[in-house]
Amino acid sequence: MGIQDVIRWFLPRENHFYDFLEQQAKAAHEGAKALSKFSTNGTTAEEARDEVQKIEHEGDRIVHEMEEALAKTFVTPIDREDLQKLSSELDGVLDLTNGAIRACVMLGVDKPTDAMAELIEIIVRCTAKIDEAMPKLRKHQYTEIVAVARELRKIEKDADIVYREAISELFSERTGGPRDGVTDARVLIREKTVLEDLENAIDQCDSIADTLANLAVKHG
Repeated sequence: MGIQDVIRWFLPRENHFYDFLEQQAKAAHEGAKALSKFSTNGTTAEEARDEVQKIEHEGDRIVHEMEEALAKTFVTPIDREDLQKLSSELDGVLDLTNGAIRACVMLGVDKPTDAMAELIEIIVRCTAKIDEAMPKLRKHQYTEIVAVARELRKIEKDADIVYREAISELFSERTGGPRDGVTDARVLIREKTVLEDLENAIDQCDSIADTLANLAVKHG
C-alpha cells in the first residue's frame, strides 16, 4: 500500500466529486436529447442549436466548479487524474454534440439525412448509458460499470458501420433524381462534415467506456 493509499484510508474523502460527474453525465444526455429534436419533431437546426448551446454552457459551469474543487481538495474519492480525465471526456461529448448541430446551422442542413438521424439516435443511447453508469461509480458497483462499458463499445461499433456506409454512399456515383452522377461537392462537404462530427461524439462516448472500465479494474 502506497503513501497516498494510507492517507486516503485515514482522511475523509470529498465525495461531492461524484456529484460533479453525475451532473456532467446528465448534461451530456440532455444535450443529446436536445440534438435529437432536430431529427424527430420538426425542430429547426437553429432552435436545436440554441437549446444544445444552453446546456453546453451549463456543462462548462460544472467543469469549472469541479476544477476549482480539485484545486482546493487534498483527498479525493478516486485519483484526481482520473477525475479530471473523466470530467474532460464528459465535457467533450457535450462539446462535440454542440459542434455537430452548429455545423448543421453553418452548412445549411435543414433536415438530417437518414444516416445523420441514426447517428443522432445512437448518441442519445450512448449518453443514456453513461448517465446510467455514472452513479454506479459512487456505489462501487464495478461489475455493473464494466457491463455498461461493454454495451457502449457495442453501440459504438454499430455507429461505425452506419458512418462508414454513409461515407461510402456519399462518395459513390449516384443514379436517378437530381443528384445524378457524381455527388455535388457542396453536398459532399456538408454531409461529410456533419457525419464526422456525430461520429466523433460517439467515439468520445467510447473513450468514456474505456475510462470507466479501467476505473472498475483499478478499484474493483
